Amino acid sequence: MLKYLTIPVTPFQQNCSLVWDDVSLQAAVIDPGGDTDRIEDAVRKMGLKLEQIWITHGHVDHAAATAELARAHQLPIHGPHPEDQFWIDGLTQAAAMYQFPPAQPFQPTRWLHDGDTVTIGAHNLQVRHCPGHTPGHVVFYSPEIGRAFVGDVLFAGSIGRTDFPRGDYDTLIASITQRLWPLGDDTVFIPGHGPESTFGRERKTNPFVGGT
Repeated sequence: MLKYLTIPVTPFQQNCSLVWDDVSLQAAVIDPGGDTDRIEDAVRKMGLKLEQIWITHGHVDHAAATAELARAHQLPIHGPHPEDQFWIDGLTQAAAMYQFPPAQPFQPTRWLHDGDTVTIGAHNLQVRHCPGHTPGHVVFYSPEIGRAFVGDVLFAGSIGRTDFPRGDYDTLIASITQRLWPLGDDTVFIPGHGPESTFGRERKTNPFVGGT
């Protein structure tokens, strides 16, 4: 079975996630924004074999530690969509602006597009391109366990900000209603910040997308 653990990292309390195959213990880390010691400590304690990095989007709190982890463990980087290249290129400046530890840009091993898949052990997750918060934002969805790792597209009771460069409110709403809602009301999503929720709950109660 595919399993996961959420590890809040950085001063922004960003939900970095470890996902792994419980048989082979092969693991991927989603959005290593910082606090690499905490991530590596969790990997060691659970006896996992960290093999990949998956990135939802290029904002500093989600991607700042990517180059460091990839270099230290010789890991391939999957994602985000190429439209987020400019965010990745600006990681050093963003880290300084938000008083993060120094961060380096990186070149993904593989850019991701809507309809792609990522694989860890025996498990495939579907990729959805969900722009709006950033133009190259992607989401990782596991139909097997009914979980979606949605980064900053959707939160419990809220949605991602659209006032950053190349953010767009209407595009974000379309991403949520056209790319996330079809995954099913019972799907539990792990947002980039804050608690988990379900798409069904947000369809009913979220003030930004309730009733859509």
